[in-house]
Amino acid sequence: MNETVKKKLQSILPPEQLHFELSERYAYSFDASFGEYLPEAVAQPSTALEISDIIKLANQHQFPVYPRGSATSLSGGPLPVEGGLVLDMSQMKSRLTIDKENMLAIASPGVMTGDIHKQAEEAGLFYPPDPSSAHVSTIAGNILENSSGPKGLKYGTTKEYVIGLEIVTPQGEIVRTGGKTVKNVTGFDLTRLITGSEGMLAVVTEVTLRLIPLPKARKTMMVTFDSAVDCGRAITKILAAGTLPAAMELMDNACIKAVEHFEPSGLPVEAGALLILEVDGHPLSIEEEIEDCRQICGEMKAITIKVAGTDKERMEIWKARKKVSPAITQMGPTKISEDATVPRSKIPEMMEKLNVIRDKYQLNLVVFGHAGDGNLHPNIITDKRNREEMKRAEDAVGEIFQAALDLGGTLSGEHGIGTLKAPYLEREYGKEGVALLKAIKNAWDPNNILNPGKMFAKDGQTKVVLT
Repeated sequence: MNETVKKKLQSILPPEQLHFELSERYAYSFDASFGEYLPEAVAQPSTALEISDIIKLANQHQFPVYPRGSATSLSGGPLPVEGGLVLDMSQMKSRLTIDKENMLAIASPGVMTGDIHKQAEEAGLFYPPDPSSAHVSTIAGNILENSSGPKGLKYGTTKEYVIGLEIVTPQGEIVRTGGKTVKNVTGFDLTRLITGSEGMLAVVTEVTLRLIPLPKARKTMMVTFDSAVDCGRAITKILAAGTLPAAMELMDNACIKAVEHFEPSGLPVEAGALLILEVDGHPLSIEEEIEDCRQICGEMKAITIKVAGTDKERMEIWKARKKVSPAITQMGPTKISEDATVPRSKIPEMMEKLNVIRDKYQLNLVVFGHAGDGNLHPNIITDKRNREEMKRAEDAVGEIFQAALDLGGTLSGEHGIGTLKAPYLEREYGKEGVALLKAIKNAWDPNNILNPGKMFAKDGQTKVVLT
């Protein structure tokens, strides 16, 4: 990015929306994962037209552009690994419209996902995708990573709710995909292709989301077990019995202790695992469903079973789950967060494999996650200054991924591939599958302008490098 490029950028954006100073650029050199990569410039556009002009300039002068929301990514999604320009989308948040008649939300890319939840519920509607970072993550970031959260079990993931997008293509063209109709089979489904594309195929400048009626009632239960494996067996038994809870969240013993140490609230620190289960729907049906779940948990040797009797008690139960990430961060200076996902019936086996990996590498490995849909979050708490331990963590992460694949699972349920999982992509897709992904990227972005260095491993790279 020479002086000519900088002057052209200054002709596109006002000075307050463009940053070249080292102090400003440094804040954009990292996300919630690993690695620091300093961009050469940072742009904060306010319109799709400004983005279009920037992307066209990038193609003309061949510099990379890295779209970025709130940088809560756990896979290295927005990291500017090849320098270039960071496109800070977090300031594009002027629009959030709830269309109650058509049950839609239309939002600017920088709108917080939590604000969509709040305004939809005020209108008696419901946006189910609920990542734990919803209060700080942007809706476009959630869409591009297909981040979903606990409600995916019953309601599906983010891609089921994105029905329309306005995008800027890698060549700088402004295009609309999908629309406001629930049914749309016109042409290829570009909306679905962009959702989960990790910022490699388009810059999202507006989103249209499908909303559903807000459930009339909810019932929440907290259950403890001797072990996480027993908890996993109870989860599969409940699902096999025909009850479909809205959410089923698992916390292992290390998570329970971390949360209780972080903010004491009376959690049973002696339990091997804790299950938070919630059903929703008609007030009469949820009473029957929660009772069915309670009976199955009893049959599966639950230690304690607590059904929330009030909304306050329900919120207290969920508060414990929401505190997991900040709590385990206190256990060590470095947190490696993964989201290997397996078929629901394989949850007990995956828990057993994680126990083996923990013991084999002598690591502080804690597990929580959206166990009802098989989306587990093994977290390794370590210290990146301890190179020997980080080497063990690298090997452990590789075994976690392979364990998920061996059980018919996937590398990622919602964090994305980014930089961290790129070396393992071929294990899941095969050479031909990766070649197809690369062909799509090359067709959309022949100059490799948008978010280069992500998803596809560098030549010779076979495992994640954390040191």
